[in-house]
Amino acid sequence: MVVLQAHFLLIPFLMSIMGAAQYLMQDAALLSYIDQRFLSLEKRLEKCNQDVLEYVDEFRDFSKTVLSRLAGLNTDKAEVQSEVENLLTRIDHAQRDIDYFGSVTDSNACVEVHEDLVKQQLLEEAEEKKRLKLMLNASCDHMLAGIRSLKIVKKTGGKHGSWMKDPGKKHTKIYLLSGSINNVILEFANIMTFMENNHTLKARRVLLPLPWEGTGHVIYQGFLFYHRYGSLNEIIKFNIQRRNVADQMLLPGAGRIPAYQLSPQTKIDLAVDEQGLWALHAEPETGGNIVITKINHVTMAVEHSWDTRCSSKDAEAAFMACNTLHVVYNSPSGGTSHIQCVYDVLDALNTYINPGLRFPKRQGSHSAIHYNPKEKQLFAWGDGSQIIYKLHTEQKV
Repeated sequence: MVVLQAHFLLIPFLMSIMGAAQYLMQDAALLSYIDQRFLSLEKRLEKCNQDVLEYVDEFRDFSKTVLSRLAGLNTDKAEVQSEVENLLTRIDHAQRDIDYFGSVTDSNACVEVHEDLVKQQLLEEAEEKKRLKLMLNASCDHMLAGIRSLKIVKKTGGKHGSWMKDPGKKHTKIYLLSGSINNVILEFANIMTFMENNHTLKARRVLLPLPWEGTGHVIYQGFLFYHRYGSLNEIIKFNIQRRNVADQMLLPGAGRIPAYQLSPQTKIDLAVDEQGLWALHAEPETGGNIVITKINHVTMAVEHSWDTRCSSKDAEAAFMACNTLHVVYNSPSGGTSHIQCVYDVLDALNTYINPGLRFPKRQGSHSAIHYNPKEKQLFAWGDGSQIIYKLHTEQKV
């Protein structure tokens, strides 16, 4: 009985000893982990100290290099300053010699130099005029002497629009472009078809991917050239047969003010004559006077520009004929149109103000006037009417 009691007492004692041993093992493991962590940190701190020492040494070496370079720059600066002072002294001496030479030189030498400059300028102007004549073929030997008669072909459309033939093609097609903002061209087989009452049913409709602005567009060599709506000065070249945009260009200086005061819807007016494609516009820098630009219709490049003395004030339209600008003026309320300014690009001195060229008596105004060099006629749009003016020309003197 005593032995059994001793057994029961021994079991709790042994269990308490085993629990204490287990706790000692856990503490030993924790201490070992802490010791390893401290060793790792100490190694990293030691490496960090070594890196800092290396950085300090590198910085000291770099500082010494920079200081030595700066000292060298100070030396170079002193040498350069000395050279500059020497050069200034030499320039001062040279200026004195030049002043003396100018005081004793005969004034006739200056006159001779001035005359040489004038001669050189005259030669350059003659060469430029010769180049322009070659570029423009100089084949125009006639000038506008009067406007003989008018024929109202039809009345269709609103106040603004334009109509024309293609002077660069042999066909007799008529093209109608109604409105100052639109994207539809009506193409008619001939003028008889256009004059019929139901002409719109027989017209071929050509839609443009980009609408036009104003009434200054022209058709030449199968292409429509027009000012793109919404742009300042972009000119589009549109292939009518293929119905696609073939090219485009920006016309320098154009688009800021109307080409003609009485036709504010047109900022750029394109024209065709015996020499090809032209652009007419006004600029604030010229006081509102009209600027002429010759455009290569194939490459869409500017070939030359002229600032004219023809004002855009009270002007309603203009056209080019035989290298010459003809500006048409009217009254703001509408009256008899007349050509008041003529400018020949090959002879700027022959600018005529009020040459006495008046249109046949007809009260109203024009929104577009286009010259057809093949037929020597004007195709005009006046208050919704499509008009043809026959011209009288004379040989140039």
